[in-house]
Amino acid sequence: MPQRRGVGFLENSDDGKGSCLIMPRAAKIKSITAKLTPEQKKHYDNLMAARDAVMGRVKAYAEDALDCSNADKRGVTTHMADMGSDSSRHEMGLQLMSEEGDVLELIEEAIQRLVENNNYGICQDCGQPIPPARLEVRPYAVYCTKCKSIREKDGGNRLR
Repeated sequence: MPQRRGVGFLENSDDGKGSCLIMPRAAKIKSITAKLTPEQKKHYDNLMAARDAVMGRVKAYAEDALDCSNADKRGVTTHMADMGSDSSRHEMGLQLMSEEGDVLELIEEAIQRLVENNNYGICQDCGQPIPPARLEVRPYAVYCTKCKSIREKDGGNRLR
């Protein structure tokens, strides 16, 4: 059964090895983007580019973490100081993957606001438009610059 995600419709597919792959349904995505205005399409493209960049970083972090893990299993690192460095690098990679996962979620929510809710680029605090320059830098922003500044002073989430 298809699942609904922010980036479009996704469909589960079994690869025959017991793992489940999630595959984008290109036709659905194309039909969604065909309904967008040129300005919305530009925002959609920016969000997808941000998503692709984050996915690339997540993949690199995952490969690095796997390399560290495999080196530990093979016993490549034998000096205690090296093992500590490898462990620290592994933990940092996992933390970065977690943070990037949060960013991916924000990007998917932004795509949903753009495609479904038609409230992309509107501050969730004050209801005013988010400045285009802010959306260029952080296409998944949910707060205008003024509200974001207030939230940061109050210790709010730095990602949004």
